Amino acid sequence: MLSGHTKYHEEFERQAAEFEKKEAAYLFNFGYQGMVSMVDALVDRNDVIVYDAECHACMLDGMRLHIGKRFPFAHNDMENLEKKLINAKKVTDVTGGGILVMTEGVFGMSGQLGNLKGITDLKDKYNFRLLIDDAHGFGDMGATGAGTSEHFGVMDKVDVYFATFAKSMAGIGAFVATDKKIVDYLRFNMRSQVYAKSLPMPMTIGALKRLEIIRSAKGDELRKKLWTVVHALQDGLRADGIEIGSTQAPVTPVVLNGTEKAAVNLTHDIRKNYNIFCSIVIYPVVPKGTIILRLIPTAIHTLENVEYTVNAFKEIKKKLASGYYDEQPFANLDEI
Repeated sequence: MLSGHTKYHEEFERQAAEFEKKEAAYLFNFGYQGMVSMVDALVDRNDVIVYDAECHACMLDGMRLHIGKRFPFAHNDMENLEKKLINAKKVTDVTGGGILVMTEGVFGMSGQLGNLKGITDLKDKYNFRLLIDDAHGFGDMGATGAGTSEHFGVMDKVDVYFATFAKSMAGIGAFVATDKKIVDYLRFNMRSQVYAKSLPMPMTIGALKRLEIIRSAKGDELRKKLWTVVHALQDGLRADGIEIGSTQAPVTPVVLNGTEKAAVNLTHDIRKNYNIFCSIVIYPVVPKGTIILRLIPTAIHTLENVEYTVNAFKEIKKKLASGYYDEQPFANLDEI
């Protein structure tokens, strides 16, 4: 609001709103703090937030600023969600506030999809607005890449659509697409946007170009190639008995069991000796004894890359089971 807002920012907002079939959109300077500030602005002490227990940390941090009631529901459990909506309505019947339901389009750790169809079906029975964080769904989910809400055919029932540029657009920033009156309100009430500079011009023009690609025939081609790679990788890992959970998205979590020491040495091995980069997740993000290696296949990977990766994980799994990684001294963390 203070400086840096240009016609290019406005053009991105116009195109993003059109793509997501919403009245308006707002361009954030950063995704994480944008979500935190947006949740803070959307609700007041009279409102109630009902949220999936596995929502991303940025959503949880936004809720920490909320001084009203909030109720978590068991992950993707519609029966439990309905119970929490009943509790929320009891509160709002007294306060006169509203109910905001929050979930993710694609859950970043597991690759599971949010049950958007189940949630939106409850709108006929309960009065609430739905906000989704579709960071991992934007660009790759749906027929045109418009996200998980397009994938489920519920774009018109998602009230507040949020996506970041850190995934399919490989950049910095984010946007929200929703009703014009909500965007107008957010524009002047989100502290992270009012008291900070706009998204830098190079990132804004880059975001415009990336959005243009996503919406083009080239984007369709890239999505098709991405999903070919995704299916080859996930099918290959499963065929070799490697646990990847119930992912329904490009996010591919390899779930292993081992100590923190084994996790460090395993990660060092896979990065330095196999030349495969992946994120490692250990306690306290997951229970002790669990190791998750998150693979992110992309449209530029080849089927040869996939075959190499599957074979590498077969070898790593055998090493882990044999106790090899626990027997080795701690790897040099500076090298990972």
